[in-house]
Amino acid sequence: MTTAESLLAGPRGRRMLLAYARDAERTLHSEFRSDSFDHAVFLASYHLESGREGARVLFGPGAEEARRTVLTADDVAHRLSQVPLPEVTAVALRSALADAVDAARYWQDPDGEDILVDTEPVRRELRRVAEHIARSPHAQWWTTPAATDQWSVGWSEDDTDPVDSTTTELLRDYRDRTAAEEVRAERDRPADPSANWSGWWWSTPPTRCSSRRLFDGTPAGLWFVEDSMGWERAITRRMNIPAGARVYEVDGAQAWAELCRQFPVEVTAQKRHDWYRTTGRSGRWVIPDWPRLSERYEGVHLTVAGYLAAAGTAIAVDTDTDTDTASVIAGWAPDDTYWLTDTVNLDSDDSRTWVCDTSGRHPSWVGETHR
Repeated sequence: MTTAESLLAGPRGRRMLLAYARDAERTLHSEFRSDSFDHAVFLASYHLESGREGARVLFGPGAEEARRTVLTADDVAHRLSQVPLPEVTAVALRSALADAVDAARYWQDPDGEDILVDTEPVRRELRRVAEHIARSPHAQWWTTPAATDQWSVGWSEDDTDPVDSTTTELLRDYRDRTAAEEVRAERDRPADPSANWSGWWWSTPPTRCSSRRLFDGTPAGLWFVEDSMGWERAITRRMNIPAGARVYEVDGAQAWAELCRQFPVEVTAQKRHDWYRTTGRSGRWVIPDWPRLSERYEGVHLTVAGYLAAAGTAIAVDTDTDTDTASVIAGWAPDDTYWLTDTVNLDSDDSRTWVCDTSGRHPSWVGETHR
């Protein structure tokens, strides 16, 4: 069962709770109000990140007054305590989750809203939202294992399969590139984790990914995209999954840490700058060895609850003083399943084209029969 503690545990979970509360308030008061919780979040977040490189900039009517209006985390928490929480709907919950996923950034410091929801006063008030959501039947699938009905999402304008290599070839090439990049990064990049340097910050396998269909028949991968590009057209294809396929379930930080303990790959030099910025941790970094893992499992699935609790955090792998290591779930989306063997493939005869309709209060994906 999804719990309030798991929803409060990680930055993505807290952002989901924040998005849900803001949307709940807008449902009751669609017009702008200077004393609203939503406006307080905007002002407090602006001041928390003000002056940083890449921070939001205010301009236009009212900008000067907004710059002078400083609201504290206590102010935000008080306004949050006044927001009535309506009955949870599947649409509202999906929208809040999608917003939290889209706001993920693993190559920069946490933004103002991430900082705000990690303050003690706001976290304290977010617990009410977390408990409200955790009781809803619409959140119960967040802890379930990978579904047998899986769909891959492609954002290409044509309907061709963008993956030309076999899974085995992709993993072999990935292993070689990762090892070579670690050697180059160790040689060429500064050891100071705070240096202005960026690289390949993902910790995903290089293979096909898929997700389940949601309550309205749309694949989860249409909705949950980190740092999305605003795509409005997609093609989904059913995955052929053999009976008895072995799928490793990542339902939280411990499950990810266990993967890294059993199958570690050193990536400190190539990840240290990005992962320091996003987690604040300096030290040794590892990721799972996906080629070796493919010898034991057909796929790896990240539950929604696991994503909300652990994505973007520094996950301790080995706390021994001599080999202190950690890892980050970065670039994954909730309910992603990555496939590691060629026994899982696309069904070329079962595909659909989807177009995003943004005319309503919440976006919707409208499906068409793919020809």
